[in-house]
Amino acid sequence: MYIEEESLTGSNRKMANINLEDVSVEIPVYNSQGRSLKKTIMGIATGGKIGLTESGKTVVKSLSNINLKIRDNERVSLLGHNGAGKSTLLRVLGGVYTPSSGNAEIHGKVGSLIDISLGIDSEATGLENIFLRGALLGISRKKIEQELENIIDFSELGDFINMPVRTYSTGMHMRLAFAVSTMITPDILLMDEWLSVGDQGFQNKAEKKLSELVNRSNILVIATHSRELVERCCSRAVWLEHGNIIMDGPSLEVCNKYFG
Repeated sequence: MYIEEESLTGSNRKMANINLEDVSVEIPVYNSQGRSLKKTIMGIATGGKIGLTESGKTVVKSLSNINLKIRDNERVSLLGHNGAGKSTLLRVLGGVYTPSSGNAEIHGKVGSLIDISLGIDSEATGLENIFLRGALLGISRKKIEQELENIIDFSELGDFINMPVRTYSTGMHMRLAFAVSTMITPDILLMDEWLSVGDQGFQNKAEKKLSELVNRSNILVIATHSRELVERCCSRAVWLEHGNIIMDGPSLEVCNKYFG
């Protein structure tokens, strides 16, 4: 079961928190193209456990009985090799995946920077995509209109803002996506690695904007492979392997065990 509750503002505001109890995520394996079962499974999962449901269906268990509590003001990193379950866990927290079993209670408004290009239409103009991406993020049209000039200035697209995104370079596309996506003001911020886009000049101001967003958030949960990032930004680390929590504790202690 997944429950998300937006935090209240003003004097009645509740503290953000996350509570996962025995959360498992099972992804069914469908083989509709005549491929062997082995190849099908290898194509969708490198770290989950392969098993059968009671009805005999093949599934990849991406998370297994996860118990995790994250409190207000915590900065938590997720460590683990590819396929360990980090991204699946982020998607559970973001409401993208519903647990196959167990309970996920999320108290606070969740904002995700996992895929900042999601919802960008290559045939639409940059200006149109600001409203499209903003709507997907749950941002009101009124707020987008209020921030429109700042978004355009930050993206450094100039007259290209009125051109179809298909005419953009990769760097221009990412600058637009970053400028829109960082409009969010979440209680709980989810990230898959620290975002770094554009040339050095843009990276410097993007780093500042991202740091401000992190500081405004009550909770940060970030999946990463970077020890430096964990020790710089997070007070706590959770080490995942094959969908299980191996270690959960202070960043330095977990990093010493994980990185060696």
